[in-house]
Amino acid sequence: MAKPTVYVVYYSTYGHVKTLANKIMEGLNKSGTVNAKLFQFQETLSDEILGKMHAPKKDEAVPVITLADLTDADAFLFGFPTRYGNAPAQVKAFWDSTGQLWASGALQGKMAGVFFSTASQGGGQETTALTFLPNLVHHGMIYVPLGYTHANLFALDEVVGGSAYGSGTVAAGDGSRQPSEKELTIAEHHGERFAKIVAQYHQ
Repeated sequence: MAKPTVYVVYYSTYGHVKTLANKIMEGLNKSGTVNAKLFQFQETLSDEILGKMHAPKKDEAVPVITLADLTDADAFLFGFPTRYGNAPAQVKAFWDSTGQLWASGALQGKMAGVFFSTASQGGGQETTALTFLPNLVHHGMIYVPLGYTHANLFALDEVVGGSAYGSGTVAAGDGSRQPSEKELTIAEHHGERFAKIVAQYHQ
């Protein structure tokens, strides 16, 4: 029996979410139960604007997700930074273009989870996931939460991103804080756990 296919699709302005995505990929591959592939959302800002934002260049080795790609996978993990407790415009623009897929029911029954980055602990670690859920619900997709399935989610000795909704990182207002070891461990666990659930569903 063929392994189910999982696409990890991220948008990352300064690299924090990309780092989480890479760690999630490690977890997916470690599980041995799925085939995993990494994608990124299309950038909508101009090079001029990105330059003024001091944003690093996108990784050209990572393909940009297309609508056709969505129909090829069995499950997805979507990652993005918060914008006032919501997904950023780049992610919204992509989902706003999925009307034809919605009309045909192409994504119904596919599984999905989320991961995220915020500036602070209270800056959207849960609301960013919550406000993204309508996109999945309207397409009839099956949301798979992380749950409190890793000890690091209970840590109080340091700042730790992530929640029951998915893995995450706290980047600080100026983006100076990189994902910590505890956050990266949660992200790897997220990928591994998601893979096992998807594989169980597709038995």
